[in-house]
Amino acid sequence: MRDNSGGSDSTSGSASSDTLSNLDFLNNRASLVAPQLLGWRLSHETAEGTVTVEITETEAYEGETDPASHAFRGLTARTQAMFGPTGVLYIYRSYGNHWACNIVSHAPGASGGVLLRAGKVVEGVELAHQRRETVPRKQLVPRKVALKDEQLARGPGNLTQALALTDVHYGYELKQMPAIVRLERPQAAPSYSKIASGPRVGVSQAADWPWRFWLDGEPSVSAYRRNPRAD
Repeated sequence: MRDNSGGSDSTSGSASSDTLSNLDFLNNRASLVAPQLLGWRLSHETAEGTVTVEITETEAYEGETDPASHAFRGLTARTQAMFGPTGVLYIYRSYGNHWACNIVSHAPGASGGVLLRAGKVVEGVELAHQRRETVPRKQLVPRKVALKDEQLARGPGNLTQALALTDVHYGYELKQMPAIVRLERPQAAPSYSKIASGPRVGVSQAADWPWRFWLDGEPSVSAYRRNPRAD
């Protein structure tokens, strides 16, 4: 790891050329990019308003060299985004009940991506509460739950729900302008000493690879759960 210094929608935003040029750091192995993404901000503008999440936890998946990666078995219709240009969203349904968002990151000619595992909502907190606190139940009246701010984007599915990201955004290019989904560098990058690493959550293959990264002591970070079938 290293100090990560930078390296229906109806509303459109804008991204500065400075921000776009700074996304070149995504052209590298996902295991090197993942810690650098900590502290960066992902925003999504919708007709309801804007929610911005500061990324506090990530996981790296390195394509055909990584048994835990969706791209391990090669190019498919599902994983084609992971083999394409960097700076693109790879979104998939996880366990059949929530969306997970990855930022495609890999070296030239390779594949891979960084899973956004958790974040801290820094803009649109009220809107994020509305999205997260109404939990649909099959064929029943939705129930209301009360959440703390640090719980709003804790975990991959909660993060996408807070940001209202779904499969509609599969393949979305973060480098395009204007942008409704924006990735912006932090004003002050987390120090090296604040970045922790450890095994990835829930995978059964390559379970002990220390490719999960998080900001140590940050309350929005999710809990570690090892897959009982892990090798």
